[in-house]
Amino acid sequence: MSAEWEETTLADISANVSYGYTESASDQKVGPRFLRITDIQNGVVNWSNVPYCPISKADHGKYRLQSGDIVVARTGNSTGENFLYRGIEDAVFASYLIRFRINPEEADPAFIWYNLRSKRWWNFINSSKTGSAQPGANAKVLGQFPVSLPPLTEQKSIAQILASLDDKIELNRRMNETLEALAQSLFKSWFVDATQSALPKGWREVPLPEAIRVNPPRPLRKGEVAPYLDMANMPTRSARALEIVDREFGSGMRFKNGDTLVARITPCLENGKTCFVDFLKDDQIAWGSTEYIVLQPKPPLPPEFAYFLARTDEFRAFMISNMTGTTGRQRVPAECLSNFKVAIPPAELAEKFGKFASAAFAQMKAHDEESRTLAALRDALLPKLLSGELRVPAAAQLTEARA
Repeated sequence: MSAEWEETTLADISANVSYGYTESASDQKVGPRFLRITDIQNGVVNWSNVPYCPISKADHGKYRLQSGDIVVARTGNSTGENFLYRGIEDAVFASYLIRFRINPEEADPAFIWYNLRSKRWWNFINSSKTGSAQPGANAKVLGQFPVSLPPLTEQKSIAQILASLDDKIELNRRMNETLEALAQSLFKSWFVDATQSALPKGWREVPLPEAIRVNPPRPLRKGEVAPYLDMANMPTRSARALEIVDREFGSGMRFKNGDTLVARITPCLENGKTCFVDFLKDDQIAWGSTEYIVLQPKPPLPPEFAYFLARTDEFRAFMISNMTGTTGRQRVPAECLSNFKVAIPPAELAEKFGKFASAAFAQMKAHDEESRTLAALRDALLPKLLSGELRVPAAAQLTEARA
């Protein structure tokens, strides 16, 4: 580490440290956005998913986030998860978050935030959490995190290099969001709205299993190592699952490329856990939770049809209304899908939608693969830049061709 770097703590470079606002979130556009622990995923917030909250003028001023504020989760498995607010939305922060407002004369907020994305931070969090039932850490404990500060100009340069990679990753995420929204809008227009009043000529309505195979058999031997998708890594609002690991097959639902997975258990179903499988090699079989329902469209329906059907309000409402079991462990029996009607369009229309959806998913996959490469580069550079092992000019050369 460079000799001119100053050793300090998170608390010492914070002009203000405070706990968040206690209120119930609302989907109605009442008051500012209400940022909660659950809205922060790997340092990223999708503001379109963040709810609102009613708040007085005085409390709004007290809890309102300012550009450069860092909020840190203080309880549960998310302890230490954090987010750098950049002033995109009018927002206040919830009570299980702690706000560290960095003194800009002493430290660059973005540089400090990247320290809070480092392995050093997570090691600190794991050694600092207390409590057995609900482990966590308070503001005093979190404020003791040690930080090594280079000169302010170098802090800003380091943050800019890392941010250039994160900005590209965020752009890819937004492009994927737009592509999926376009495909979903097209699906709704062609296959939902068009059949609301009467079935168009050339269409036919059938029970879902006649149009889409439900839990089709897939060959996979017990003990065989295969890609595994955990329920925790099932997406809630997007098509693609990004975190898959290899695991010996024991007991679970099996699937392949072109299948759609729908969580059938509470609260995963209500939360929208659904994905389109396109992350496997050709003819590869993967597996996951027994709480998945696997859907595979029959011709003339394209593979993507089942995914966009599963994302419709009508399908989700049907699934939720057919849950059975005790409170907290309710699930949908796959057999009930025989009571859900699917309107099958003419083959030409189905093929046309399939071409559009397939092209959109191919672009989304390419964006995700590029983002994975960029994230790997960022994660490799981060500890070296924060320690002074790699200086700014050399790091800039490495990122110029990527970001």
